[in-house]
Amino acid sequence: MPDIPFGFSLPGAQPPDPSDPQQMQQFMAQLQQMFAAPGSGPVNWDLARQVAASQLSATGDPAVNILERHQVEEALRLADLWLDPVTALPSGIQKAVAWNRNEWIYNTLDVWKKLCEPIAGRMVGAMGDLVPEEARAQLGPMQSMVATLGGALFGGQLGQAFGQLAAEVLSAGDIGLPLGPAGTAALVPANIKKYGEGLELPEDEVRLYVALREAAHQRLFGHVPWLRSHVLTAVETYANGITVNREAIEEAMSRVDPSDPESMQAMALEGIFTPEDTPQQKAGLARLETALALVEGWVGQVVDSAAGDRLPSRSALGEAFRRRRGAGGPAEQTFAALVGLELRPRRLREAGALWTAVAEQRGTAGRDALWDHPDLLPTDEDFADPAAFARGRTDWDISELEGLEDGPKED
Repeated sequence: MPDIPFGFSLPGAQPPDPSDPQQMQQFMAQLQQMFAAPGSGPVNWDLARQVAASQLSATGDPAVNILERHQVEEALRLADLWLDPVTALPSGIQKAVAWNRNEWIYNTLDVWKKLCEPIAGRMVGAMGDLVPEEARAQLGPMQSMVATLGGALFGGQLGQAFGQLAAEVLSAGDIGLPLGPAGTAALVPANIKKYGEGLELPEDEVRLYVALREAAHQRLFGHVPWLRSHVLTAVETYANGITVNREAIEEAMSRVDPSDPESMQAMALEGIFTPEDTPQQKAGLARLETALALVEGWVGQVVDSAAGDRLPSRSALGEAFRRRRGAGGPAEQTFAALVGLELRPRRLREAGALWTAVAEQRGTAGRDALWDHPDLLPTDEDFADPAAFARGRTDWDISELEGLEDGPKED
């Protein structure tokens, strides 16, 4: 598929020959159409969707057939049955669905907007700041083109990242965030099949293990009312401390030659965003990593308990998923490079050990009671000695728990 500016592709775009007036006219028309795409704010989301769809069209997006839908529904139904004895939280699944890759993008985009727009806004603002103050008055309405350019640039780059993520994610909750609609458990059959082939494990066992993880995520986010807001706020707080490298933007823009459209293809956003090296930002990163690790650690511990001896490949799948979540796949790494935001639970193993210790000391109900309020959850320091944390919580007064059980309300 041919390239157009800013390192992304659009259907039907042709690389222009600067010496051919007709091709240059077509190229400028494509640019005008891109800039005229509807949307407000720092990201051109229509363009992001179009670029992601174009990328998936090139790499493949198999349709979900009737058999796959039935397999997903049955896997999620069985997963919920297996989870019932090992967690005090009831089923959170209101709807079980199978998505293709485009459907994953469409159904998760609202949350991505909330997470990405503040970061994109800083980039667009930094691009505007590159224009000398004395020149801004002379530019007048033309200055809005800078914002349009930034929105298109960020939209195109995000579209690429979403296209890559959509080709890897296995379910709605696969990267630990509540990205999909509340109560909707969703698996991506094409990606599960591809992942299972890479592991050389039976597809039905991989599907059931992913279904167990998805069903556990739904229980947690469906019945801990404050958790969705807590996790997303931790992401947003950390993202708010990410700064824009103005020198990197200026250097990237300096490589663009308006008379040479191909020079614009080299302009990319990787490295533009960097976390601030401040105590506040380090604390924000710690809170984010702890929140993600606690969610993923609980899910892993509950799923392994539910699978028990029923799933022959449980041990291999559990280890594969811990490594996958701990290291992040290529698409997650691309997303991190693009917006400076790493969605990896670095202390996943420690969190898993902590939840296991609590379950052994206090039982299933006692373990899950810790989700009654964020103040009851383990802190980053508690990861160092799971047994001590589990023992230290045995003397809680029940009235204290009852006073906290409702937790903070969501925004």
